[in-house]
Parts: sequence; structure tokens; C-alpha cells
Amino acid sequence: MSDQDRVLDSEPAAPASRGLGNLVPPDLRGFAVLAAVMLVAPLAGGYPIFLMKMLCYALFACAFNLLMGYAGLLSFGHAAFLGSAAYLSGQALKVWGMPTPLGLLFGAAVGAVLGLIIGWLAIRRTGVYLTMITLAFGQMLYFFYLQAGFTGGEDGLQGVPRGTLFGLDLGSDLTLYYVVLALFAAGFLLIYRTVHSPFGQILKAIRENEPRTTSLGYDTARFKLLAFVISAALAGLAGAMKTLVLGFATLSDAHWSLSGLVILMTLVGGVGTLMGPIIGAFAIVALEDKISDLGSWLARVTNVEWFASLGESSTIVTGLIFVVCVLAFRRGVVGEIIAWRARGK
Repeated sequence: MSDQDRVLDSEPAAPASRGLGNLVPPDLRGFAVLAAVMLVAPLAGGYPIFLMKMLCYALFACAFNLLMGYAGLLSFGHAAFLGSAAYLSGQALKVWGMPTPLGLLFGAAVGAVLGLIIGWLAIRRTGVYLTMITLAFGQMLYFFYLQAGFTGGEDGLQGVPRGTLFGLDLGSDLTLYYVVLALFAAGFLLIYRTVHSPFGQILKAIRENEPRTTSLGYDTARFKLLAFVISAALAGLAGAMKTLVLGFATLSDAHWSLSGLVILMTLVGGVGTLMGPIIGAFAIVALEDKISDLGSWLARVTNVEWFASLGESSTIVTGLIFVVCVLAFRRGVVGEIIAWRARGK
């Protein structure tokens, strides 16, 4: 077998005598459990808007992980894709009167086009230089949206209508929730298929040893650029969904701090794992939204008044979680679970 064939066939062959439960890959089993929980979550008392926000950020984190975890490309400007799609899809829905399905597709297309442009320039460099290029483009777009007339400046683009989708009235939070859940599932399955395809195996080879992959005859720049475009398109879809859910887009959607936050989500969950970014996104979003309630509860239990102001110090808590994960869970939550199971076997 040639070295090129080994790159494409690097996944181990499955034993012929596996049981029915083992025929389904662990990532899909975990996703099926998560999907089942999310299907009944709003019916069990979960707030649909909050759950949809978690799903949007989870898709954003999965898109980022495709680039960082599998291609080894650290983008510090990924908020540019989400923010641009949020603004432009909102403009398309509110001002241009675009139907909701086309508005969502338009947001994904905006992300893909920006990914093509920024990725084509960024992949010419490696390491910290690639990261700085993506950060620079992200900040350029941020200041453009700050001054552009259609974005509303610091007030944001507000009053974005939800419209209808194939006859379904998306004005109902519950109806929109299941639409967002379906789009999130489609995005995750696309990433899963990409990672487990020959294209995904080449991305892993580029991450591990790009010179060796080049010596095997692969045009690594083309593969990295395609990964950039797919990741940016899914980030754009997440931004369009977020605008549809909340009815507005703000400057925070394009700020560099959101790029840092999605890195944190991915690291907490596990870089290079499929379920890790979802778990990380859920944890960080839940923490940011519920930290004030947690602080009030701790203040009542411990009689320490400082805990009551914990909601105003969410960045400190987030930073502490990041430090703990880097020191104690270097592979992330899901990564450590996978490593523990491997050691057990």
C-alpha cells in the first residue's frame, strides 16, 4: 500500500463480528442521545429562546472546530463570519423582503464568500501569522459595521421578522425551535460526513504533518481553503439563525471577543472531537446566562455577599474555567472521556 493510500485509509477497519450497538459510531450515538434530549427539552419546561441560542453557538463552535481541530488552522477572526451573516441576512429579511429560507441560505453564502476571501489570504501563512491575519480582517469588518448606516451602529439592526418556512409560522417560538434544531442537526451531520470522508483524512494529515502530505502529491493549500470555506459557511448559517431567533444583530456578533469565546467553547469541550464543541458551547452559554442566579443562590447558602455580584464578573469566572481546563483537562471534557475509555480498554 502506498503512503497516499495510507492517508486515505488511516481509519482502522471495523471488526466483522461487532454487535448491532457497535455498528453506530460513538459520536453518532452521543449525538442521537443529545438530539433526543433537545427534542423534549422545550416540552419539559425549557425556555425555547435560550435553547435556540445554545444551538446557534453550538453550530458556530462545531464550524470553528472543523478548521482548528481537524485542519490545524487557528482562526482568531471567526466572529467576522457569524457577524457578517447576522447583519446581512437580517438586512435581507427586514429590508429586501427575502423569504426566510433564502435569508438563511444567504447568510451561509455570505460566510462562504468571506471564508473564500479571508482564507485565500490567510493560508499563505502559518502559525501565529495566519491567526493575526484572521484577527486583522475580523477587526476591519467590525469597524465597518460600527460605521455602516444599515447596521444601526451601537444600537444594532433591530426588528428582523421571522416570516414563514414552508407554510410554518415562525412567529411561534416552539415552531422556530424545531426548525433551528433541524438546521443544527443538518450542520452537525455535514461536519461528521466531512471529517469521515477522504477529504477529512487529508485534513488530519495536514494537521499532523503538512510537508509530508505535500510530498505525497496533495495540494494542501486547496484543501485548507476548502476547509476554511465550509467552516465559514456553517458559521454564517449560525449567525443567520441567531438573528432570526433574537430578531436583531449587534456589534457583539462581530467583535473579536466572540472569536475568543468560540475558542474557549472548543477547548472546554475538546478540540478535534465532534461532540466536544457542542458540550463546550452549551456549558459556556448556560454559565453566562445563569451565573447571576448561581451567584444569588451561593450568597443565600454561604451568607457571602460577594457572590450576589457574581453576574457582573462573568468574564472572571469564564477565565477561571479556562485556566482549570487548560491545567486539568488539556484534552477538554469529551477528549478526557475518550482518553479514559481508551486507557480502560
